[in-house]
Amino acid sequence: MDHIDNYLEGNKAAWEDAFEHRKPGWGDDNHEVIKTQRLAFFNPAMQYELEQIDFADKTVAQICCNNGRELLSLAELGIRSGTGFDFAENIIQQAKDTAEKAGIDNCEFVACNIRDIPESYHGQFDIIFSTVGTLTWFDELSWFFEKVEKCLKPDGLILVNDIHPFMNMLPIPGEEPFDQDNLDRVTYSYFRNEPWVENGGMEYMSVAYESKTFICFPYTMAELINALADNGLKATRFLEFDFDIGLTEVYDGKGLPLSFILIAEKN
Repeated sequence: MDHIDNYLEGNKAAWEDAFEHRKPGWGDDNHEVIKTQRLAFFNPAMQYELEQIDFADKTVAQICCNNGRELLSLAELGIRSGTGFDFAENIIQQAKDTAEKAGIDNCEFVACNIRDIPESYHGQFDIIFSTVGTLTWFDELSWFFEKVEKCLKPDGLILVNDIHPFMNMLPIPGEEPFDQDNLDRVTYSYFRNEPWVENGGMEYMSVAYESKTFICFPYTMAELINALADNGLKATRFLEFDFDIGLTEVYDGKGLPLSFILIAEKN
């Protein structure tokens, strides 16, 4: 258990450090976007799936909510309440500030390790969702979905929109094996076991700097499906797409599985 606690504590420090090195103005206008654009912070495929679900009067949670922009954008769908969980305290504070600026008073944000979500939230949510890059931060998906299952009401739904594990086989721009003229070349093993250890910050959010250490983990699609099943979660919808939602656009539209949406129900 110690190694789990250590990497989570290290990642917390790295994320908070990345936010302190954020690009000027990053996230400051989220409240304006939320008020003027429908579901603006979701990609079109996820927007479509969200529109098919009745969110009216539902209790909703987001695991690893970052600065809360996605959860807050669901307020317009008539949710009863929203709760965002993330361990980076300064990023959670931006989520709270955005909610206040947007005039959204039915969403709360909780700074905590996902493993330590208080028992008071168990059985409280109709819908839980996670988005791009969430799953890679957990060394075992089983305990992640164990916590999801505990927090869901009976018949509750979990929605996952994330990078397809096939992407782990492809070199991306900036890596030595990347070759713009040979984009059909698979470089890495799908069954990688060792984690990634990085000190390059969070490019989408931060300026360039030598960051504290981030540790994230590979997983296969089999591991994902089995983690659901092991925790009494039944997959009801699974979609794959040939566009990436977090790493690079260079492979988009070339017939490769680059992202996915999965919906599962608590039995």
